[in-house]
Amino acid sequence: MKRLAVLGQPISHSRSPAMQNAALAALGLAGEWHYEAIEVGVDEFRSRVAAMPAEGFVGANVTIPHKRAALAIADHASAAAREIGAANTLSFLADGIHADNTDAPGLIAALPGDPAGMRALVLGAGGAARAAIWALRGAGAEVTIWNRTASRAVSLAAEFGVIALGEGAQPDPTSCEILVNATAVGLASGADLSIRQGATFKALGFTVDHLTNKLVVVDLAYGADETELIGTARNRGATTVDGLEILVRQGAASLVIWTGLEPPLGTMRRAVNLNFHEPRSQSPRTPPPGSRPRGRR
Repeated sequence: MKRLAVLGQPISHSRSPAMQNAALAALGLAGEWHYEAIEVGVDEFRSRVAAMPAEGFVGANVTIPHKRAALAIADHASAAAREIGAANTLSFLADGIHADNTDAPGLIAALPGDPAGMRALVLGAGGAARAAIWALRGAGAEVTIWNRTASRAVSLAAEFGVIALGEGAQPDPTSCEILVNATAVGLASGADLSIRQGATFKALGFTVDHLTNKLVVVDLAYGADETELIGTARNRGATTVDGLEILVRQGAASLVIWTGLEPPLGTMRRAVNLNFHEPRSQSPRTPPPGSRPRGRR
């Protein structure tokens, strides 16, 4: 049996095992491959990964808080992982541990159109933000970063050659076509958006009125309910891409690395939505104004 896993802390909430095992079954690999979740603390990450090849593991996804550590322990790294400074996909091969980052191509694949020439505002300055910034800049978007600690945004902007909003500046989604929330803000649960409205926007520094039907709103976070940002943006006519779609896309890219096969995206979407309180439908996947249709990636 070829084993795969997702490593993180906490990890019990992860939809990756359900999604990846469904994909493996659809590919006819259920009897040969299996994907599981493993809780791993920061102090034990290096030793846990080192033991995995001998236990039959051929690869692993890595999530919070281990993405930078995953790159550090790799013997070989893709150009994307090196430039982003983080890895979310490890492969255990004869010549050592190989690190890749599929968060970046996963984000671009999930967008409804080509972001080249568009203005993108990325909220956050952590590992997820790094992948989003790298991906959008590489795809030809004009990227601006905002973070509650402005010095982190300024440092990150200098590293990636993009723009940062300085101390005291507030993000303005009306100044962009693509808004990416790469922070952990907005995971409050509850079906009634009228109850939840306010907490996310207070933390992110803009109001509901800043969300319009001209925006593509991306939230990298996901939970048992859609985030306040995604729900509000969708209700205001914006095109939305939620964290589960990003999960599907980056997970599919990881499976290609490990198996060489093209994963069934529809099967993976159904698996991550299973047992959620409501179907996680997105806005119609039509290109935003000024974008160009994107071909297969």
